[in-house]
Amino acid sequence: MITIVNYKMGNIRSVVNALEYLGIQSRVTSSPQEIMQSEKLILPGVGSYFVAMQNLQSMNLIEPLNEVALVKKRPVLGICLGMQLLAESGTEEGEVRGLGWIPGHVKRFNFENSSHRIPHTGFNSVQFGAQKSALFESLGNQVDFYFVHSYHMECDDDYVSGWADYHGRFVASVERENVYGVQFHPEKSQSNGLMMLHNFAQII
Repeated sequence: MITIVNYKMGNIRSVVNALEYLGIQSRVTSSPQEIMQSEKLILPGVGSYFVAMQNLQSMNLIEPLNEVALVKKRPVLGICLGMQLLAESGTEEGEVRGLGWIPGHVKRFNFENSSHRIPHTGFNSVQFGAQKSALFESLGNQVDFYFVHSYHMECDDDYVSGWADYHGRFVASVERENVYGVQFHPEKSQSNGLMMLHNFAQII
């Protein structure tokens, strides 16, 4: 069973629906005890980095999340804002400390040409590295996924499993041992996203 963490930051229903379509059992919870007992975690989310970290703190979820990811080494997938929270910090509403599972920082897109639209919205191609992540098994070397975001993670290339381009290259997915993150929304990415979620469910 996959546990979907509800920390009041949206897009949970669409993730549940995608897993149900695939026949994958899931539960949605805000309970620290249930999170601690999880075999796999999905950390979804849309919205403010600052509010998200406040919610995780006020709901007493940071310690159980750290226990599952860092001590028990269970597979964890961060989606969109959930991926950004894996970083050490975000810059929305000032410098905000993140979970720190992936060494890196989250920054807003900054284009010299102000005509470039923010947020980056729609389908875009993700190019995978030479050592393809288990998340992208059975997918090609370059696959389209659906994005909606104004901020992006900057981290060492060693943690990057996929790149995309939006007026310059940016990190589309990250991986560190049992921790995975995708900036795009697999639950809105049609067959490619469903395959990715299926792959996550198969990770031991």
